[in-house]
Amino acid sequence: MSELAWVPRSCTLPTDERPLRVAEWDVLFSERLTALARPQPLRLRLDLADGPGVEDRVRDLVTREGRCCSFFTLTITPGQDRVRLEISVDAAHEAVLEAIAARTGIAGEPQ
Repeated sequence: MSELAWVPRSCTLPTDERPLRVAEWDVLFSERLTALARPQPLRLRLDLADGPGVEDRVRDLVTREGRCCSFFTLTITPGQDRVRLEISVDAAHEAVLEAIAARTGIAGEPQ
């Protein structure tokens, strides 16, 4: 469980479900992430390649994530050939945002 040490105590998702949720995000990122930007220290912008069911999939994950991690502000903006997901947090949860960026696999690439 050390891999999930960054998950804050304020997350209400049951501990045994956390690896499954993280895996859902990892799969989405590995399949669909085309760009990542950090326009502000407490905001992350992810562009996901659109396709059949992608927006619904993102909305479902965002809805479930919002229920257990109320410290996130998650905004979905559909666009031409992409679904943009913006994730914002307060200063107390900046490490969570860092961990999400790191999990994308392209976090260190310039955008």
